[in-house]
Amino acid sequence: MNPVFEHCKALTFDLFGTVLDLGGSLTPHLKNFIDENGSDLEPKVMWQQLRYRQRIEQYQDSLIELGHSGYLETVQKAFDYVARANKLHPTPKQTKNFMESWKNLSAFPECLDALEKLSKRYKLIALSNGNPWFLDHLTKNRIKFDFDGVMSVEEAGGFKPKPGVYRRAARNLNLEPGEIIMVSANSFDVMGARTCGFRGAYVNRYGLPFEDTYDIYKPDITVLNFTELVGALMPYENS
Repeated sequence: MNPVFEHCKALTFDLFGTVLDLGGSLTPHLKNFIDENGSDLEPKVMWQQLRYRQRIEQYQDSLIELGHSGYLETVQKAFDYVARANKLHPTPKQTKNFMESWKNLSAFPECLDALEKLSKRYKLIALSNGNPWFLDHLTKNRIKFDFDGVMSVEEAGGFKPKPGVYRRAARNLNLEPGEIIMVSANSFDVMGARTCGFRGAYVNRYGLPFEDTYDIYKPDITVLNFTELVGALMPYENS
């Protein structure tokens, strides 16, 4: 095990894209929308555009400081923007259908088994940008794992990587930041946590580069999936 993890007691998990397979779950619904509108736009391209636009919506939400709106609210804004940018004009029913599809997100196949193993050593906390009611639904009905805690960024009033999110999580857990490992497939999330003193595990499912940042804010480990994460954090238990 990496020696920086020796005194770690808890793991905080991003959910969207880390535990939950957003692209695999939602791209088929985008294809239905595109086909209904007679467009030749590739669903994967629209998904990439939507995720990019959603991040912009989240950053604007935090920076403008008009009041935190919520994760699903930024999803809907991003969907509307990207659809119009591609000369598509969703009906209210089509928008509602796409938003409803988010309730049926599926976890990556190896996650549940890995979470069960990790729970034998660490306290496991979902630390997500999602709306509180939405996170309750996803953890209970889609991931089907009993986390030790589920924390929405709404407690801190802004989206990750706002520093207050990570500081609030440490306070809630009554732990020093260095006793917590942030696990995320979003490199901005790992970097944000690292700037607040967390340890960081980057789940690089998509072969993407890490943020261009100072070495001290880079992840302590980079893994391909949760199976590798268990091997890195619990090497002796799995040898």
